[in-house]
Amino acid sequence: MREAHVFAPGHLTGLFQICTDPENPLEKGARGAGVSLTEGVHTRVRVEEAEETSYSISINGQKKREALVSEKVVGRYLPRVSEPVNITIKHTIETPMTAGFGSSGGGALSLSLALNRALETGLLRVEAAQIAHVVEIECKTGLGSVFAANNGGLGVLYKPGAPGIGEGFTMEDTSGLDVIYLYYGPIRTKEALSNPELVARINQIGGSYVDELHESLTQERFLKYSRLFTDHVGLATPNLRKVFDLMDPEGYTFTMAMFGEVAYTIQPREETSRVLELLEPIDCEPKVCGIDKHGTIFI
Repeated sequence: MREAHVFAPGHLTGLFQICTDPENPLEKGARGAGVSLTEGVHTRVRVEEAEETSYSISINGQKKREALVSEKVVGRYLPRVSEPVNITIKHTIETPMTAGFGSSGGGALSLSLALNRALETGLLRVEAAQIAHVVEIECKTGLGSVFAANNGGLGVLYKPGAPGIGEGFTMEDTSGLDVIYLYYGPIRTKEALSNPELVARINQIGGSYVDELHESLTQERFLKYSRLFTDHVGLATPNLRKVFDLMDPEGYTFTMAMFGEVAYTIQPREETSRVLELLEPIDCEPKVCGIDKHGTIFI
């Protein structure tokens, strides 16, 4: 029996530009900016000898008959296995799902890395990460979330593509910052990315805001341009607007997760208690977590 346990951080995208023109899926994706969280996806893989090859997938303790992204990742590995095996896959997702927290990309990346180790297929880490990226592109569940989960941090992806092809950077020191978010509900990325009018609005300004943050990235500038992007694409719900309207006069900029009915901000830790106090009139419990510094790692 062989086992592997991998953690991938969650990720909140603030703004982005869709880049799906290249034919090569490794070069498709997005330019964008976002923040990785200390909460994310834990994936455990167990491989045992068997008379015939089979696999099972569970998410938060529930066995899934259909888990498209994970199934496609597994499908990329089975041809590389010479002997029949039984593969048990357990995803534990600490963040809300289908709500802009990058759980699909994090799940794909953590699964690919775990399978590579447990099945002893011998791929380089970057090759395993690229499998996850291509699956995300094929399933239309994300554009740059695999790259972001691989790197961690508060960062900018300024050249689109999979790990090893895309290029980005992160802020050097985020240790004194907290992410504060309010989760109201999901928005399905696949449906949003299939809306041509929305795609056009995103690409009208997304690239120029990425350029701004590429030039100078601070937490304040990230929030400023993410909020401008949110206002431009026009997806903010009344729930999110209520948070924005409450916090703007107090000097705390909140923005929207792309894509999810989620309002969030990034603030110095000494400001967190004040932000939580100001949010008390809102009928939604805020959550606080740190910024991940390590990217996707083996546990």
